[in-house]
Amino acid sequence: MFWEKKLAQWVEDVKTKANLPARLVLWDGQQHDFGQFAAPQVTLHVKSATALPYLLEPSLDNLGEAYVKGKIDIEGKLSDIINVSYQLARNTVTSASKLARVRRYFQHSKSSDKKAIQYHYDVSNEFYKLWLDENMVYSCAYFENGDEDLATAQIKKIDHILTKIQLQPGQRLLDIGCGWGALVLRAAQKFGAKCVGVTLSQNQFDLATARVKAAGLENQIEIRLQDYRDVEGQFDRITSVGMFEHVGRKNLPGYFKKIHDLLVDDGVAMNHGITSSDSDSGETALGGGEFIDRYVFPDGELPHIGLALEAMQRGGLEAVDVESLRRHYAHTLDIWAENFEAHADEARTLVDDEKFRIWRVYLAGCAYAFETDDVSIYQVVCRKAGRSAKTLPWSRRYMYDKSL
Repeated sequence: MFWEKKLAQWVEDVKTKANLPARLVLWDGQQHDFGQFAAPQVTLHVKSATALPYLLEPSLDNLGEAYVKGKIDIEGKLSDIINVSYQLARNTVTSASKLARVRRYFQHSKSSDKKAIQYHYDVSNEFYKLWLDENMVYSCAYFENGDEDLATAQIKKIDHILTKIQLQPGQRLLDIGCGWGALVLRAAQKFGAKCVGVTLSQNQFDLATARVKAAGLENQIEIRLQDYRDVEGQFDRITSVGMFEHVGRKNLPGYFKKIHDLLVDDGVAMNHGITSSDSDSGETALGGGEFIDRYVFPDGELPHIGLALEAMQRGGLEAVDVESLRRHYAHTLDIWAENFEAHADEARTLVDDEKFRIWRVYLAGCAYAFETDDVSIYQVVCRKAGRSAKTLPWSRRYMYDKSL
């Protein structure tokens, strides 16, 4: 048969280029090895011939879709599965291919952004509780020494941010994309700030509001179900953690201009967000960006750090400190993926099989992407442009002050 000959040639090509510790098992029992290994680490079970088009063009998008749709099942340690998937795509997808890095723009409106946010974050609070830390911080942790547990590292991340912006008692803080409220709770409890947290996720709003009430902090913290573009007033400090990825590259100058307008003249803001490693701000290579857009973060766009800094300047803000946390996010995602695997049976009771498969490969795949510099993440401290240089600290020492 034609497909048998084509498949055999494809397997031989992969074996020659990559020599992968993987085995392909077809629905009729045929087996093909992708390398010279006595015991393959990964086995791909193909359920029917409908999966072959995905395999013959094995971008991360195609492989991910075939797995999510149940067209293939995969045996092996999750880290090995992800490694084999990347190697398979890397040795198949060329720079000239339509599956290489592309640069796309999405139309971002308040209604479409709200729909995209709720798609990702409103799976269920119970689902996220299975693999996040006890405070449900869904962003890159900060491992000061490298050996902290996840909960400790997340608190250190929040304290690192709030110390970076020099938050003082009584100051008014706005947290754009406040999640389940961990940052504003910490800002009020430890730093004595008056906080407003905004989110577009109904589930996050409900739980964050309940957590504020349980902590007896209603007089210090207000949680709003609100688009950041609708926020009014003036704030001494503004934080945005894991949110600007949803803004859209074309909209970044306007996003930073909004932060500028909400800041008091001597205010400080901090943007913590994932960036593209492609100098042209293209999507994650090898089809990974297409998979993320389709199944994980609809309409998400990652700018290169250079584009983000340019947009920040266009929005009237001066970047005064830039820190890469790529190694920290790779480790955070490794822990999340391990937690997810450990609670797989419980997760399956909370979501359907497709959603389970999406999150399983998304967490482990992102860990690999951060580890190998396919994507990165930066914290950028900024303030209104044009202010006197004499008002800046002389060094970064204040960021590590433990006195608060």
